[in-house]
Amino acid sequence: MHFGVFDLFKIGVGPSSSHTMGPMLAAKRFVERVHTSNPGTDIVRLDAELYGSLALTGLGHGSDTAVLLGFEGCEPALVDPDDIPKRLIRIRAENSLRLADGQEVVFKEKRDLQFRGDIRLPFHSNGMKFRAIGAGETLLSEEIWYSIGGGFVVDEHEAGRNSAADVQEGEPFPFASAAELLAIGEREGLTIHRIMLANEAQFRSEQDVHDGIEKIWATMEGCIERGLKQEGILPGGLGVKRRAPKLFRDLTNNPVTPEEDPLAAMDWINLWAMAVNEENAAGGRVVTAPTNGAAGILPAVARYFDHYHRDPDDYDALQRFFLTAAAIGSLYKKNASISGAEAGCQGEVGVACSMAAAALAAAMGASNEQIEDAAEIGMEHNLGLTCDPVGGLVQVPCIERNAIGAIKAIDAARLAMRATSADMKVSLDQVIETMRQTGVDMMEKYKETSQGGLAVNVVEC
Repeated sequence: MHFGVFDLFKIGVGPSSSHTMGPMLAAKRFVERVHTSNPGTDIVRLDAELYGSLALTGLGHGSDTAVLLGFEGCEPALVDPDDIPKRLIRIRAENSLRLADGQEVVFKEKRDLQFRGDIRLPFHSNGMKFRAIGAGETLLSEEIWYSIGGGFVVDEHEAGRNSAADVQEGEPFPFASAAELLAIGEREGLTIHRIMLANEAQFRSEQDVHDGIEKIWATMEGCIERGLKQEGILPGGLGVKRRAPKLFRDLTNNPVTPEEDPLAAMDWINLWAMAVNEENAAGGRVVTAPTNGAAGILPAVARYFDHYHRDPDDYDALQRFFLTAAAIGSLYKKNASISGAEAGCQGEVGVACSMAAAALAAAMGASNEQIEDAAEIGMEHNLGLTCDPVGGLVQVPCIERNAIGAIKAIDAARLAMRATSADMKVSLDQVIETMRQTGVDMMEKYKETSQGGLAVNVVEC
């Protein structure tokens, strides 16, 4: 089962890969299926019910917006974030949706979009049900979908098989564990990023892989740059002010040399991570890495490497970075979870920290064993991290948590690169299984429901 670079790094919009991008994609696919299975039949009405975590934090995460846009045929990678507010005003003013084929469908939001936080569907907390109604109240279709983290969605039948229908197979070096990945590297004399590139090249040309990674990095850089400049209060009613622009001005106008402050680079890493997550919170263009809630960690660490360590003649360094990150991320996707609603924030910020630590080590020339150790350290010290967003918004503690996660990833890489095999007492496979078990044992109120932790102990202003 192949989970590759372009599965884990998806271009989309904020504020959430599981609660925004996933429902948008699921709603779009549902309507497409209705048209395919009912040719020539008009849809008179569409409705949706959201369950579990989707219902409990959906309004703060933009799930309502996502469903409306998905019904209209939008998809996360292509929708213009600046166009979304105008579309929503039109939909709500006219009480109608304009489907991709031009048909207008009556849609009264209070009636046709229900949030059922009292119901949790069996497969995953992020469940939703869509219905399409034809003339004479004829039921054209009814389907249950799940948004399982990182923008991945499956319908009820795919959930039963525990696999999406479009999952690809047939890569030359399949691996389901870190131990298998290291064994392949030893046997074939390949670095982790070369193994991942060979697997990716089974489904697209190497040039397409390189170009795709360049596009991902350019989108991340664009997100950082926009986040450095956009002022104001983040939406949602919590009153959180964007901090990145002021911090950027302070650092730019008052430069500090490494001699004056050896830790000055940390301020820039914090800035880059926060800039991304403030953009995400505002519904801007972001890249899942592997989720939106953790989208700032990989870009901040990649930019740190690019600015402070990359040899200008080493053109493949960032390719190594992202290919290695994807290899590590795929292990979590296969064996645990990247969903905050399923595993808590250890499944988002924890996984992103692990991926970034491994990626940085690889970019700096570490051995496969050191890369695996960096990934293990990155997760080991995020085990048990809860997902408890205040007000159901991807703002507090999410924005600062990305900054801390980026710093932690860099520290994990540095520790691993100074370690020997005798120092490595815990394997990546062991820590991934521990993370999975911890997620299972974690109380539901700490898994993206806003019913525990900071979400109930911080008074909303």
